[in-house]
Amino acid sequence: MERKNKKPSTRRHRLVKITTRDPLFRDLLGKEIMLTMSASQLNLLGQTFRPIFTGTVREVTDSYVQLSPVTIKMSNAPFFRFPTPLNFPIERITSFLPFDADTRFPIP
Repeated sequence: MERKNKKPSTRRHRLVKITTRDPLFRDLLGKEIMLTMSASQLNLLGQTFRPIFTGTVREVTDSYVQLSPVTIKMSNAPFFRFPTPLNFPIERITSFLPFDADTRFPIP
């Protein structure tokens, strides 16, 4: 019985997690950081706030950084802890630095 050669499938059934090779981001894993994004304001659940976040870096890939737990620095609730991890696209991050999440600072 002759078998026909099947074309290899181009569909992927699993997602492959690609971690970054950049030592700068790799060294941040497990550390608390403050992160700002390029937008002047964000809107989440009807609340408008400046894009300032603090949290522990849990995952880093070539396209995003995940913080968990993450605190959103809003002027009316400066220590609002978001209930789930948040992923931030690397191309939208304008700055990040090591940061103690308990530090208080004014939000303009």
